[in-house]
Amino acid sequence: MEPQYNNGYEQEEYMLQEDEWDRDLLLDPAWEKQQRKTFTAWCNSHLRKAGTQIDNIEEDFRNGLKLMLLLEVISGERLPKPDRGKMRFHKIANVNKALEYITSKGVKLVSIGAEEIVDGNVKMTLGMIWTIILRFAIQDISVEETSAKEGLLLWCQRKTAPYRNVNVQNFHCSWKDGLAFCALIHRHRPDLIDYAKLKKDDPLGNLNMALEIAEKHLDIPKMLDPEDIINTPKPDERAIMTYVSCFYHAFAGAEQAETAANRICKVLGVNQENEKLMEDYEKLASELLEWIRRTTPWLENRTPETTMGAMRKKLEDFRDYRRMHKPPKVQEKCQLEISFNTLQTKLRISNRPAFMPSEGKMVSDITGAWQGLEQAEKGYEEWLLTEIRRLERVEHLAEKFQQKASTHEAWAKGKDELLMMKDYEAASLTEVRAMLRRHEAFESDLAAHQDRVEQIAAIAQELNELDYYASAAINERCQRICDQWDQLGTLTQKRREALERTEKLLETIDQLFLEFAKRSAPFNNWMEGAMEDLQDMFIVHSVEEIQNLISAHEQFKATLPEADTERQAIMSIYNEVQKISQSYGISPNLTNIYSTITPTELSLKWDKVRRLVPQRDSALQEELSRQQVNERLRRQFAGQANLIGPWIQTRMEEILHSSMDAGGTLEDQMNQLKQYESIIINYKPNIDRLEGDHQLIQESLIFDNKHTNYTMEHVRVGWELLLTTVARTINEIETQILTRDAKGISQQQLNDFRSSFTHFDRKKKGGMETDDFRACLISMGYDLGEAEFARIMSLVDPNGKGLVTFQSFVDFMTRETTETDTVEQVAASFRILAGDKPYILIEELRRELPPEQAEYCISRMPLYAGPDGVPGALDYSAFSTALYGESDL
Repeated sequence: MEPQYNNGYEQEEYMLQEDEWDRDLLLDPAWEKQQRKTFTAWCNSHLRKAGTQIDNIEEDFRNGLKLMLLLEVISGERLPKPDRGKMRFHKIANVNKALEYITSKGVKLVSIGAEEIVDGNVKMTLGMIWTIILRFAIQDISVEETSAKEGLLLWCQRKTAPYRNVNVQNFHCSWKDGLAFCALIHRHRPDLIDYAKLKKDDPLGNLNMALEIAEKHLDIPKMLDPEDIINTPKPDERAIMTYVSCFYHAFAGAEQAETAANRICKVLGVNQENEKLMEDYEKLASELLEWIRRTTPWLENRTPETTMGAMRKKLEDFRDYRRMHKPPKVQEKCQLEISFNTLQTKLRISNRPAFMPSEGKMVSDITGAWQGLEQAEKGYEEWLLTEIRRLERVEHLAEKFQQKASTHEAWAKGKDELLMMKDYEAASLTEVRAMLRRHEAFESDLAAHQDRVEQIAAIAQELNELDYYASAAINERCQRICDQWDQLGTLTQKRREALERTEKLLETIDQLFLEFAKRSAPFNNWMEGAMEDLQDMFIVHSVEEIQNLISAHEQFKATLPEADTERQAIMSIYNEVQKISQSYGISPNLTNIYSTITPTELSLKWDKVRRLVPQRDSALQEELSRQQVNERLRRQFAGQANLIGPWIQTRMEEILHSSMDAGGTLEDQMNQLKQYESIIINYKPNIDRLEGDHQLIQESLIFDNKHTNYTMEHVRVGWELLLTTVARTINEIETQILTRDAKGISQQQLNDFRSSFTHFDRKKKGGMETDDFRACLISMGYDLGEAEFARIMSLVDPNGKGLVTFQSFVDFMTRETTETDTVEQVAASFRILAGDKPYILIEELRRELPPEQAEYCISRMPLYAGPDGVPGALDYSAFSTALYGESDL
């Protein structure tokens, strides 16, 4: 007879006793070190299931978040929602929630408060973790009516009894040589350790082997330090118990069981189909994401070109992308979302876990990448149009600069040499006086050219601001002109001073030549300015702008009679000189020493001005005609856009109304949606015509349209949204039909579900809020307590958004009324094929199952590891669990 163990304590008394075990020994640094390592590894073995871990046991539990997460993982229950603040009172509140949960499990916490845990008290933290380990890992251990520590000790004694040099009497010194750990492993997995080769005098080697094998093959993390165990006279009992309890839980669970051929064929067929859908989704998602990754950098490239031709080529490439490359990808994205929804519905109907795509390939990831693509696309189009306007302005300014600079340089050429001449030193009185007057005329001319020089500098400055590619040459030429202008001003001043000094010796002057020079110079400058204006390029974007230019030109023409009067007056001065010459016998070849302008030159320039006026008229009228054509294009585009925009909005509202209508069958709704889809597809030529009008507008470089609020981008987005909405709505109805057919739900039931959902969707936003959902369940006869309602909410609203969608509501109602296959049913069927054995052989699978399903099982079923197995035996229990996502197989 085995001795019977009974500790004589009730649950709460036992937990209190365990909590007070060796409390003073926590002061021992060696024990504290062992507990730190062991408890940290134990916590991480559970926290890793939630995708996290701790590094410092007294620091990482201070805010209470990971402590609450640990309790949720090891208990399988939901704790109250934690406080997300970073203040001390938030942390204390979270730790208190965890401690209250521990207390609710019948554990009395002695001297452990939330403040000590938040303050990082290592002794209290280790004591709290030990309490959790006792309650959730050790307390439930039961061997022959003994529990907790005694039960775990009895289990170890029985498992290691046949092994030499092993005598487990406690949880400290009995484990120092490592043989007890090796015996436990060998008892359950003799294939992992050759116990006969172990030596009692090699404790370090034994401990290292046991810990490494447990970590590699049994998924038990290293919780102990072999050197600490060997070098400590009495290893820490809590650390040893914690580690040994992991062996108990790894080995003590019984095998789940059993299966049947017809159920397996069905389950495997569903699994294979789902895997094919998953592979297709992954492939399509990868290709779409790769296209987005290739296209986005091209759209984000903002390197400007230096010519209008190159920028127009970029604009044409962008139009090709919008017309030919993007539309198929929009369809692929829509198809990807539909495939994903269909797959998730099939997995949910077959009681399989939801499909989680590879990292970075979720529908949300693809949507995010697509949004990034469209954002880059929008910015790229705006940049192209802005850059074209800039280049247009730059080229105009550059040509204007060259024209004005050439005119000025032609005028200024040789002026400095003339100003530096000292011809007045040998001149007569008349000649000096003439020189002085000529110099005055030059100064008048110089002042008249001041405006042109300022214009040249202003144009150069604007070209710099517009980042003109040849700004360096422009700046260099502008600087030469400015330097020359400054030099002319200096030389002019010096010559005037010299002539004025000489003027005192001169007394006569020819007044007629002087008057001619003074009046001809401004008039000549006016004619040059008029010729520049008449030949100046103009850029307009509306009928109003060109009409303003025409009006200004008409005003200019109105001044021509006055200018002609001035010309005739100037010419009459010269004629008077000729008359005086003839009357007084003066040589007819007199030279006007005050001016270089001749009557012939004035006449030629005046004739040229007269020729340029009708040419300017013609150019302005041509531009007016072009702007009128542009205005017709604007009105033509606006007329279509103002019809298409509301039409798209109306179809959207009809589709949304149809999806919410519970009056007919799902097939009726599907037929209605198919009709809408056909109408939408047939409407596509209207969109294409609008695209054609938009292309004509783009080619004509029309940048605004006051006749409509709709842009082509608005229409494109609305059209793509309409296509996506009708496809998604059809997919939702197909999903409801699939659910109805798979679950055996009648059309009347679905209508009842829709009617109830619509009634309790009080805010009409496509989902019932929590209180509305509770009222709906009560109206359907559910007797709801808080715990039961919380369980139902976790099913219909797993993400905690506070909103129950119609699909979630239908899934819940169908789960309440139908039955699906379970892990236990599939495993039970396998046991029937295996002849009630805990394993199954390859030939049995091939004999009982169709070839395709049999080979599928053989390729995925792990080898049976039980002690009663035979070579080639397969573990159908682990395989059944893996089918339903309940293991890592």
